[in-house]
Amino acid sequence: MSIELKVSRRSVTGKKVKTLRRQGITPLHLYGHGIKSEALQCETLMLRQLLAQTGRTGLIGLRIGEEKKPKNVLVREIQREPLSGELVHVDFFQVRMAEKIKVDVPLVLVGEAPALKQKDNMLEHELDSLAIECLPGEIPAQFEVDVSVLTDAAQVIRVKDILLGKDITPLSDPERMVVRIITRQLVEEEVAVEGAVVGAESIVEGSPEAVTGEGAPKE
Repeated sequence: MSIELKVSRRSVTGKKVKTLRRQGITPLHLYGHGIKSEALQCETLMLRQLLAQTGRTGLIGLRIGEEKKPKNVLVREIQREPLSGELVHVDFFQVRMAEKIKVDVPLVLVGEAPALKQKDNMLEHELDSLAIECLPGEIPAQFEVDVSVLTDAAQVIRVKDILLGKDITPLSDPERMVVRIITRQLVEEEVAVEGAVVGAESIVEGSPEAVTGEGAPKE
């Protein structure tokens, strides 16, 4: 079930939208396959509350002006002020309920990893979201990744280990690592290897042989 947001059409565009933000109004944009894009606006407070509920994956019923039937949309892009975090602009994408859509769904770690009881073990989180394809009404708010199965060092949870609904198709590489248990010793070894590789590349790139070619005539 979608959460409804009431918006109105916007005539103010370009740099003039700054006046809207000072009035507590956020400029919006609606687009989608086979529809004409529209410039919209709504009260910032209402929009902030809605985004807190739906995030980027929740289905929203966008009611424009006095239209009786809301449009089914998803959040496509949220622009914020870098320092204050205040909303600057939001893009919505209109979906067709019978047509599958590609979307990134957050991955949330749950449980406690027994392996972390060993003081030299650490949890490395590699992937924050999972790319999937499904019908708009089937998009989950998040996928939970249970780390309580990680009992020993070097254990890994991959994309293929995540439980999905039967009508959800994963698009991410199934072998992609989501989370793993590593030791401090392994981290130190990996850092040392990376440093050695970077050092070797610097020597090669800066050597006379790399610039002129061995035996090449010098001007």
